[in-house]
Amino acid sequence: MPGFENKTIFVTGAAGFIGAFLSAELLEKNDNVHVVGIDSMNDYYEVSLKEYRLDMLEKLAKKRESAGCKFSFIRGNMADKAVTDAAFREYQPDIVVNLAAQAGVRYSIDHPDVYIESNLIGFYNILEACRHSYDNGAKGVEHLVYASSSSVYGSNKKVPYSTDDKVDNPVSLYAATKKSDELLAHAYSKLYNIPSTGLRFFTVYGPAGRPDMAYFGFTNKLRAGQTIEIFNYGNCKRDFTYIDDIVEGIVRVMGKAPERKTGEDGLPEPPYMVYNIGNSNPENLLDFVQILSEELVDAGVLPVDYDFESHKKLVPMQPGDVEITYADTTPLERDFGFRPHTALREGLRRFARWYSEYYMS
Repeated sequence: MPGFENKTIFVTGAAGFIGAFLSAELLEKNDNVHVVGIDSMNDYYEVSLKEYRLDMLEKLAKKRESAGCKFSFIRGNMADKAVTDAAFREYQPDIVVNLAAQAGVRYSIDHPDVYIESNLIGFYNILEACRHSYDNGAKGVEHLVYASSSSVYGSNKKVPYSTDDKVDNPVSLYAATKKSDELLAHAYSKLYNIPSTGLRFFTVYGPAGRPDMAYFGFTNKLRAGQTIEIFNYGNCKRDFTYIDDIVEGIVRVMGKAPERKTGEDGLPEPPYMVYNIGNSNPENLLDFVQILSEELVDAGVLPVDYDFESHKKLVPMQPGDVEITYADTTPLERDFGFRPHTALREGLRRFARWYSEYYMS
């Protein structure tokens, strides 16, 4: 695992699920590291959960003060160019990890404006800030790592999904914005020699995750005695990837920026890469629900005699959804010696125990 001692790392979406766990890992495993986080703290889902993650980071930073670690937090929207530029001027980050985004496939159908603001304008402001970090001969940003999504693969029939596949037919606005981010990053890498790496995440889950994700939403509904809807009549598979695996993948990638080279045209060859990060083991949604229900009972979230069958409803596919997500992680294994490995049952067990402690204790 690479080290980031004496580095300043700018993490957008730092109070979000992946951003908070990444920031915690950086603070925990590195001495003399300064993690600068920014988050708009919007109310797409319960803000109290974001505050919980933020509190976790602030406590960890205090604990690690003696090792020279520091966590600075900016409550602001990176779609506000003045806010983003001011943060870069003040902190002059060595590495930027852009995890801030408006997520969710279905939400994008009725709320397109927030996706354009966060995923396109916000990312554009990050790219511009990285570009100008080299002004006047400054060392500038060493590596920009940013979140893409398995959603870019749309309804591709070939599995597992490879980063060599054509991804020009998104089936949701969310997917279109993520593919656009990859194109923008490529252009900026080519024009301004910014080392950038995109990471296509596959269904990230775990403790303190996003309540809009299926495993979390199902748990809330089951606990409330409501019925959960399983799309495409259960004939869907998802490549569930545990949060610890995602964080390890990001950290490994952060420490190895694409190499800067000059092409035959005298211009920079874009120092640009894209990788999948997924478990490479798609799980059927019905099997997933069965495992989740067993772990919720074991953790005491639901009673032993809970009637799951009466709380399940099989429904048609929703607009924007796909039947399967399945990651080819061969390039990630080749370049970083890593692939996600946490079994679904183990990951859901950790989530269920956290849920019980957070909501029921």
